[in-house]
Amino acid sequence: MLRNNKTNIINLINGVRDGNRKFLAQAITLIESEKREDQVQSQILLTKLFTNNITSIRIGITGIPGAGKSSFIETLGTNLTKTGFKVAVLTIDPSSSITGGSILGDKTRMVELSRNPDAFIRPSPTSGTLGGVKKSTRESILLCEAAGYDVILVETVGIGQSEISISEMVDFCLLILISGAGDELQGIKKGVLELADIIAINKADGDNLEASKRTALEYKNALRIFQSSEENETPVVTMSGLKNIGVDNLWEEISKKLNVIKLDGILKKIE
Repeated sequence: MLRNNKTNIINLINGVRDGNRKFLAQAITLIESEKREDQVQSQILLTKLFTNNITSIRIGITGIPGAGKSSFIETLGTNLTKTGFKVAVLTIDPSSSITGGSILGDKTRMVELSRNPDAFIRPSPTSGTLGGVKKSTRESILLCEAAGYDVILVETVGIGQSEISISEMVDFCLLILISGAGDELQGIKKGVLELADIIAINKADGDNLEASKRTALEYKNALRIFQSSEENETPVVTMSGLKNIGVDNLWEEISKKLNVIKLDGILKKIE
């Protein structure tokens, strides 16, 4: 990568601090590298850029395959940039067994957001790592924060037995589901339901609206079984990411939850 070039690493550090998307992409590529010399450089980079004065919001987004996570992220990200936020999206894709790269290219599914100067999208392959995230995801989040992004959205691979690693890296977990995906309640692991701060039933529009409402009610009833009190009850909402229906209301629910855990500094932007 940088071949231990001191000048290049300084330029990279300054570029990330200036919020330059090109330098941020290069920095993430550096920390994802398995080469020994790149790992040494990445530690220097992270040490110089790390700060405790971070006020960004980290949101993990998971859900079953085909739930419309990417469409929702594009809509939410676009809405947030219109209100003054800078949004970074880290998407974790399955790895190709041949090339080792991402099988799905999220930039092709978030065309408008990828062109937005106040947004940054970075697809990364899992490279065989379990838990729905990549080994360097935590470091990528730190780099996005150093680059001045207010909201960091981390989209995981999809629902699975080890899909709980994301909860250790973010402030908030959003679980996106849809109606008509088979036996919904049996199809989702209890551990994933427990880590979700909000559950959103996506694609709730047109002919699918009533079915989505029924699915939301089913999850509300199921959550009451193992949640201790109504005070801690996980909200279940319906929305359509593709048609931008209910997305602003969902963000309001997220804001309320984040205020509870005292992350209100960044949220003053939307007051």
